[in-house]
Amino acid sequence: MTQKIVIHERHGALLDAEEVGTVFRLLSENLPGRTHNAKGPKGQRTPFRSAIACLLSAQSRDANTAKATEALFALADTPETILELGDDEIREAIRPAGLYNMKTKRIRALCETLLVEFGGTVPRTRAELMRLPGIGRKCADIVMHFVFDEAVIAVDTHVERVCRRTGLAQGVNAGKIAENLAGRAPDWALDEGHFWLIQHGKRTCIARAPKCPSCPVERHCLARRTA
Repeated sequence: MTQKIVIHERHGALLDAEEVGTVFRLLSENLPGRTHNAKGPKGQRTPFRSAIACLLSAQSRDANTAKATEALFALADTPETILELGDDEIREAIRPAGLYNMKTKRIRALCETLLVEFGGTVPRTRAELMRLPGIGRKCADIVMHFVFDEAVIAVDTHVERVCRRTGLAQGVNAGKIAENLAGRAPDWALDEGHFWLIQHGKRTCIARAPKCPSCPVERHCLARRTA
């Protein structure tokens, strides 16, 4: 009979700075990090396409996001040409990604904001990226990291879960966790930390039935200390 793994997430509890460094070091020693086939957000080749793809990825599986972006960019792939499309055309193209009514409005608003406020060029800073409709902290950090090669750790559901459980960072939502993590992660870990945490969240620290006995950071994990 398989032993049930028990974890107790201690909300708000944090590892000290030394242990944060130790956890990142152990993850770096046990996970591949950035791989040769790591691509920009959803594999898109320009900052604009990356931003749109990230917007479409909200509450959408990667395969469905890929179908939606491919269909939309087959019609238009610049702010100007997308704004020439009718809402019905955009909705039908992005339907596989779900929430297509809301996302259609946000895509149109993003394109308009990009043209009016930024001359059609996707900005490079987090604050400016987050002024674009539909671009929150996670998408801004993903675009910064993959497109502009900035050393930042984007926080998705996997990273959020690992941070909460281990005590690497805490916050009321993913955005707050990202802020907390940015001030706690060692500088040397910022470039590949996004990859290590996602890989750990997908392979070991999974949402259900986490594989704690094989976890390289188990003895440093605050959730396991109280199990």
